[in-house]
Amino acid sequence: MAVELAAAITSFVIAFLIVPVIIKYSLRKNLVDIPGRRKIHKKVTPSMGGIAIFIGFFISSLIWTDIKEWGYIKFILVALFVIFFIGVRDDLVPLKAMVKLMGQIMAASLVIFLFDLRIKTFYGLFGVYELPAILSYIVTYLTIIVITNSFNLIDGLDGLAGTIAIVALLAFGIWFFLVDDQIFSILSFSMLGAIFAFLIFNWEPSEVFMGDTGALVIGMMLAILAIHFININYNLPEMTPYKFHGSVGTAACIIIIPLVDTLRIVILRISKGQSPFVPDKSHVHHAIMRLGMSHGQTTLILAGVQVLYIGLAIVFNQFSDIYVLSGLLVLSFLLSVTLDRLIINRLSD
Repeated sequence: MAVELAAAITSFVIAFLIVPVIIKYSLRKNLVDIPGRRKIHKKVTPSMGGIAIFIGFFISSLIWTDIKEWGYIKFILVALFVIFFIGVRDDLVPLKAMVKLMGQIMAASLVIFLFDLRIKTFYGLFGVYELPAILSYIVTYLTIIVITNSFNLIDGLDGLAGTIAIVALLAFGIWFFLVDDQIFSILSFSMLGAIFAFLIFNWEPSEVFMGDTGALVIGMMLAILAIHFININYNLPEMTPYKFHGSVGTAACIIIIPLVDTLRIVILRISKGQSPFVPDKSHVHHAIMRLGMSHGQTTLILAGVQVLYIGLAIVFNQFSDIYVLSGLLVLSFLLSVTLDRLIINRLSD
């Protein structure tokens, strides 16, 4: 674990030194996020903090990954480079949704075809094991794009996206360390340290946002880690103490907040006859804030829920995906209904 901690500290220091420079430069060049109708923040705020996260992560990963393994991870880093530049471009001059999607597909293609990161089986879910190659590629593309964009969608509150990412990266990083997958453990801790440094400046009241530059990079990184976790965990010997018998369900628990939030807003918007792609204030963090919670309180509540799901995944690690995913859906539905009831009661008082 010494190498992983060193990676986290290295990325933390690099990002911590860069963020103030980005804040100062962004304010001088007017590279800021201006408050508006759908925005929660009340002041003009620099919006390219993701640059510091990516630089800290990238440099730390190269320093602490054995040089012999650079060839192994180069396609992951190149894919993240592609998504990083898409985020920078979008933060500077907004891109059309289709252009961003094509960029994400390009980045996903690098890890799918060159790194061979694929969902090759349904892991016994619904009795399905091996997938035809074409279906395997489709499912993998959808998984990467959904996770990447779902994480981007929760970046609407001071400290929220960074905190959710840290919890997920810590869970992935520790698990990869325990199963002796040092490369992915180092990648997880390298990004964790950089986000931690950013979070110091992003906690309420925020001095800087990560923007699409950070949210897309982190989202794609979590997608890569989730798929790699599913594949490695599924192929572990049965007697391995750190094996989860529900590979897909456990990965979903680790990144549960963005997944449930995306599913929730899609259902709510469709039920109202609206397009699921039209932005509004129906996100789960908006709902919690209607109960009178601050940015920090809302962030801690959602982080606590994420930790709860991870804890439940650990407790029920002997259950297969059909049970883990069923329980996950039922619990998420009950929590969502409870939240809506609390809001209705508060508005009726």
